[in-house]
Amino acid sequence: MSELNLASRRSALKFLVTAPMLPLGAFATTSLLSGCATTAPSTAGFASASFTGMAAPTLANPAAMATMAVGSTLNITYKDNTTQSYKLAYQPFFVTGDMVPDGKGGKVLAGGYFDIRNQPILDKSVAGKERHFYSDCPDGSSMLSLPNANVPGIQGKAVFAVVQFEYTTRDQAGADAYGTLPSPIAVLTLDQDQKTGKLSLVKYHNVDTSSAHGLWITCGASLSPWNTHLSSEEYEPNAPFIDEVKHFKTFSKNLFGDENKANPYHYGHLPEVTVNPDGTGSIKKHYCLGRISHELIQVMPDNRTALMGDDFTNGGLFMFVADKEKDLSAGTLYVASLDSGFSVDPAAAGASVYWIKLGHATSAEIEQMANTLKPADIMDVRKADPKDASFTQVFIDGVANWVKVKPGMEKAAAFLETHRYAGVMGGTMAFTKMEGTTVNIKDKVAYSALSYIQNSMVKGGKGWTAGSGIAVSKALVAGAVVEHKLAGGQKDILGAAIQSEWVPTATKTLLAGEDIAADAMGNLAHIDKIANPDNLKFSEKLRTLFIGEDTSLHVNNYLWADNVDTKSLSRVLSTPAGAESTGLHAVDEINGWTYVMSNFQHAGDWLPPLHGKVQAVLDPLVRANYKDRFGAAVGYLTADPVAIKLG
Repeated sequence: MSELNLASRRSALKFLVTAPMLPLGAFATTSLLSGCATTAPSTAGFASASFTGMAAPTLANPAAMATMAVGSTLNITYKDNTTQSYKLAYQPFFVTGDMVPDGKGGKVLAGGYFDIRNQPILDKSVAGKERHFYSDCPDGSSMLSLPNANVPGIQGKAVFAVVQFEYTTRDQAGADAYGTLPSPIAVLTLDQDQKTGKLSLVKYHNVDTSSAHGLWITCGASLSPWNTHLSSEEYEPNAPFIDEVKHFKTFSKNLFGDENKANPYHYGHLPEVTVNPDGTGSIKKHYCLGRISHELIQVMPDNRTALMGDDFTNGGLFMFVADKEKDLSAGTLYVASLDSGFSVDPAAAGASVYWIKLGHATSAEIEQMANTLKPADIMDVRKADPKDASFTQVFIDGVANWVKVKPGMEKAAAFLETHRYAGVMGGTMAFTKMEGTTVNIKDKVAYSALSYIQNSMVKGGKGWTAGSGIAVSKALVAGAVVEHKLAGGQKDILGAAIQSEWVPTATKTLLAGEDIAADAMGNLAHIDKIANPDNLKFSEKLRTLFIGEDTSLHVNNYLWADNVDTKSLSRVLSTPAGAESTGLHAVDEINGWTYVMSNFQHAGDWLPPLHGKVQAVLDPLVRANYKDRFGAAVGYLTADPVAIKLG
């Protein structure tokens, strides 16, 4: 989550007065988006793909600015040089707050919140209007199939999706609700029509998270190579100063019925969801991948190496190497150390990356430590300089801390106070909001989103230190996407071998945004470049890096497609104004069909001055489309009327 994110105005108002309110998806079903791909793909085989991008919606068409708007085309070239184009469209499974099928003949609330006993959590903020809380912030999603799926009601083939809900923006009375509720996570059973590729929801299953102590602020997600959903818990509660963490007691009260029961050391870890053939799901939380601001992780093709971004100011680049394939319950945790070569210029050579081992652990032993240890047992942490050389100064979210690890507590510090310990050990703890991470297997390159490049990355900025290895001369608020060169045969800084062939050895900027003075619409970043990249997913077959924005610099946030061979950047989708693009997942093929999952959160989250020129026109449209701004869509990018087959 980022830091809270033209015809004449008279013509726009005239349009609003004369045009009916459009329901969800109205833009996606107009003639502009009608399908043009109705024939079978060439039997010669897929060769390459490109996108024809869409223009940014404007007030000439306010309806498009107030929904998930798509005006892009996917163009396929086959090995016999024939081509086929797919006009793209957005297809929602539901809007949160809808009553959807539970697979048992009943209905369940999409995006609904539940306590540790799996009882609904009620919004009682307005007397006489008590209702079940539901989220307006769906985020990380994945899609998968199982060979032995067995769900009643399937007419074609069963496909499963997992979707998590990061938070709720506000209660019915309008009070800030961020971080007050335990994040739900659901398994969707989808009926895949084998003639059209259309996906229809037939079952919604809310996953019981009680065995994982509930979930805290689940953000991005990824699909593991072994077909499980790898979730996240970002902005881990600051345990040594837990009384300063806004809403933590409310979170505990909502989850457990007791404001003092939640343990901060149970949150900031890596949950993993396994989907069952009957459309249910189970969860386990891994405590040995570091307690950081997990945005999403990327497991490499070796089934052991996980590269992890860290959505934090004074965050790091972390890597985990599991002891066994397809098992994240034990392994070794590393933090990166960069030399001085980092630059926001894509033409620059970039920085070399070195690795510091933080420790080895099993999930079970760290969970036991979390159950029994208090912050003061692990380290002495102070916000005022103790004038004692045995303490090390580190920065936590831009704030200076002085830290001394208690004797024998190095493992506990490494896995429960990871940010502080990584700083003590010399890691480059200077990144600002390193979010989504994904991998290009063919080129052996990983990508990470740096949503902002400011503060701790800027020489002399808040939280910056000379020893970090990063010292850009000027902030780039619009952020960038960086690429990491991957290789085997690497050693950590003490000379011990790293047991992986997928270790980042160098990092450079791939794509950068551009800060601007406000344009005629109010945009504060170049409209045809990325701004505050967040979700990243790479399609091997399309050779395309998909980039979802979480920006308060574009009036509408966009989903971009960057072809890594042609270097062509295309806008493929626009979210409702005030919303961010979330839930990104590129699906190269399921039963022959291709999809891109895409959600959004908090539509109509108006920010001054960004939305000053559009809010009055768009607010009633957004409210009409998305349950007075309490709802948000979960769905996928496809083609209309027939889904995509690459051949």
